[in-house]
Amino acid sequence: MKISNNQNIQKIMGEYKKNTKGVNKAEKLKQEKDKIEISENARAFQVARNAYKNLPNIRKEKVDLIKEQIASENYNPSAEEVVNSIFDRKI
Repeated sequence: MKISNNQNIQKIMGEYKKNTKGVNKAEKLKQEKDKIEISENARAFQVARNAYKNLPNIRKEKVDLIKEQIASENYNPSAEEVVNSIFDRKI
């Protein structure tokens, strides 16, 4: 028995061909290039982060001042200052 000459099969094949034509049209659409947009907040954050990275790890002036005070026996931090330094709190 041949099914290719059946009219119902021919109708189904015709519908199938119509549906596949739309797929080919989609391939012809122009694809846009990817792009990225950075918000103003993100830019400000980047500037702040870069400025923070460029800060020195040690404040040399403050270290030198404390060294001089220790050498001249004038460095007498209060107990509260020592405790705050240990817990890294601001006075």
